[in-house]
Amino acid sequence: MKIVMAVIKPFKLDEVRDALTAIGVHGMTVTEVKGYGRQKGHTEIYRGTEYAVSFLPKLKVEVAVASNQVDKVIEAITAAAKTGQIGDGKIFVLGLESAVRIRTGETDASAL
Repeated sequence: MKIVMAVIKPFKLDEVRDALTAIGVHGMTVTEVKGYGRQKGHTEIYRGTEYAVSFLPKLKVEVAVASNQVDKVIEAITAAAKTGQIGDGKIFVLGLESAVRIRTGETDASAL
């Protein structure tokens, strides 16, 4: 089992969710985060004063999947979240040692 973690632009969330649902992934966790990479923020003007926005709003999407689904999930997220512009985000894959469904007590793959 693996956790696929993607940091994406906020307006791409619905497209990513639809793409994951289409390949049979039905659960995800979404967290509002801020950060920067090569984009390094931008400047904005507020009430006539220019200021720098160093950390940009992003969404972190986490999905727990079976190991054999990882490539499909990465492809789906990449296709749905890509704009071709800097700041599209990143995908990380982490190992998942165990999972337990609290309601039923199911473990590991059956808990996903």
